[in-house]
Amino acid sequence: MSTPRDHIIRQLSPLYGKEEAGIISEMVLGKISGLPRQEVRHIKAANLSDQQQVQLEEMLEQLVSHRPIQYVLNEAWFQEMPFFVDERVLIPRPETEELVEWVIQDYRAIAAPVILDIGSGSGCIPISLAKKLPTAQIHSCDLSSSALTVAHLNAARLNAVVHWQELDFLDESNWSALPAPNCIVSNPPYIPKQEADLMSQHVVVYEPGMALFVPDQNPYLFYKAIARFALQKTKSGAGIYLEIHEDHPLGVRQVLEHCGMKNIEIRKDMQGKDRMVKAIRP
Repeated sequence: MSTPRDHIIRQLSPLYGKEEAGIISEMVLGKISGLPRQEVRHIKAANLSDQQQVQLEEMLEQLVSHRPIQYVLNEAWFQEMPFFVDERVLIPRPETEELVEWVIQDYRAIAAPVILDIGSGSGCIPISLAKKLPTAQIHSCDLSSSALTVAHLNAARLNAVVHWQELDFLDESNWSALPAPNCIVSNPPYIPKQEADLMSQHVVVYEPGMALFVPDQNPYLFYKAIARFALQKTKSGAGIYLEIHEDHPLGVRQVLEHCGMKNIEIRKDMQGKDRMVKAIRP
């Protein structure tokens, strides 16, 4: 007999493939039923109330239209914590967790560092750092007031202390409002607009473009600004940790070298792609 899980997989397999559709089915049924994911495989239609059946069909309708599962569920896990997400913010990704781990590893033994995150989004980076580095003073800035609303919500839910600021980081006149950090971390926009046609529909249509894309003629816009900010606001020895486009590690390296940064290290993510860079302010 067909189960709700079978029904979801049939609907979503043409879009996502059978394996991913199976994973999504368990996420959806877990959200609706409140049961652990390992138990939802055995849910029968009779186990769902009329309201849960309606909720299931509403979620399926959104998923068939390519709306990402994280937005449908209003939840994405990052650093083993549940973050609220919707179209106001990017969906946190595993490679960004690796960037956060790098910072935690390097600053765990440093007393009360001041850390600045540039581009708050959902707040996943600064909140994770606040939780994992409890003596650190964490600051985070974003241009989007709607993104900061989500970040505030996540900080309250996860009981994290972060100093949020709404400002346009690319406007250098705003830099005086930011602290002089020991560490800068950022997952800035870095995808040239011309690559949008090559990307998945669920990313291009639903995720906020201002957090993804940079002008084709100036793909290193944010890296240049971050390096200039570091020279102006930080002391010698400050660390700079950045997520990067897998196809442009050398371009980012050249930008940082041109600005005089030292000890530049490019690191691969778990998929073997060049996705992170660390540099030291001379």
